[in-house]
Amino acid sequence: MRAVAGTQRDLGWRHPDRAVEASRALLAWYDRERRDLPWRAKPGRSADPYRVWLSEVMLQQTTVKAVIPYYAAFVWRWPTVEALAAASLDEVLAAWAGLGYYSRARNLHACARAVVESHAGSFPRSEQVLLSLPGVGPYTAAAIAAIAHGVRATPVDGNVERVVARLFALPLPLPGAKPELKRLAETLTPAKRAGDHAQAMMDLGATICTPKRPSCRVCPVAAFCTAHAQGIAARLPVREAKRERPLRLALAYVALREDGCVLLRRRPENGLLGGMLEVPSTEWAQALPQSEDRLRSAPVRADWQLAPGIVSHAFTHFQLDALVYRAVVPGRVSLTACADAPRCRWLPRGELDRAALPSVMRKLIAHALRAL
Repeated sequence: MRAVAGTQRDLGWRHPDRAVEASRALLAWYDRERRDLPWRAKPGRSADPYRVWLSEVMLQQTTVKAVIPYYAAFVWRWPTVEALAAASLDEVLAAWAGLGYYSRARNLHACARAVVESHAGSFPRSEQVLLSLPGVGPYTAAAIAAIAHGVRATPVDGNVERVVARLFALPLPLPGAKPELKRLAETLTPAKRAGDHAQAMMDLGATICTPKRPSCRVCPVAAFCTAHAQGIAARLPVREAKRERPLRLALAYVALREDGCVLLRRRPENGLLGGMLEVPSTEWAQALPQSEDRLRSAPVRADWQLAPGIVSHAFTHFQLDALVYRAVVPGRVSLTACADAPRCRWLPRGELDRAALPSVMRKLIAHALRAL
């Protein structure tokens, strides 16, 4: 921490006026250059807490470009938290399909119901109370408090971490540096316009203080940036070396009925892709079953054929490689012999686009159908 203290002292960060000046410069830039985002209130207007919350949940681990069409579809279908709370979980999961990190969708639905049932449909102002809601962590709680309610709170996402690490030239590596980055970010948050300050920090990280080749010449806070003064901005924040992503293997079975329906199975509520529909498969493990055992896990008796090629899908903590078996089965095929029969259903191909199917499952189905 000596290095941290030294860099702060070098550019006067210990003087409270320094943070005030930096925040003032940042807000002036934000007033000129703010991004026009569909969930962001227009200048001079109050933010809608529901839309702030919805966008922040969607933006976790997901890009703005990917979120915009999903956000638009959600607010068109469920314009208020009451409307979302009244929806079924299956409807929400289906609307979320393709956005990834599906526990967010389950928590989104549970949170909407909690806000309606316990808070009369109004999102609380307090960070502590917000933290009691399903799926609301420290970042989301701070974002809602600051942006929607004007509370002096400091949401710190990846963009903000990068800006703060450079402003203070913090040498500590992520993710261990997160608590210190949060503490330093809080020293910059003004008492007034905390929500605008938070969004300005996010915009700065997304458009100027980018991970590679930061545009320091046009940065509104370059004069306050220790890393810029030292010529090391592009090297910060420091990150620990990434661990190699483990590989898991599986066999997937795509059964297409003669009437065009596809056999799908409901995943358990808990765990990865919980509650979503899936293509029946073996366990995702380090090794595949022996060749003579590969059809024992098939959901129905049929003439199963191996589709050429491998389907690969990257999850956050591992990569899945799957071999796909496909078969066309009679219209009255029985599922009684299938151990998972209660969780299985036939779905018309025309309804697949509206189903709660994760991206990996859509890949498996598309791969099988190409081979038929």
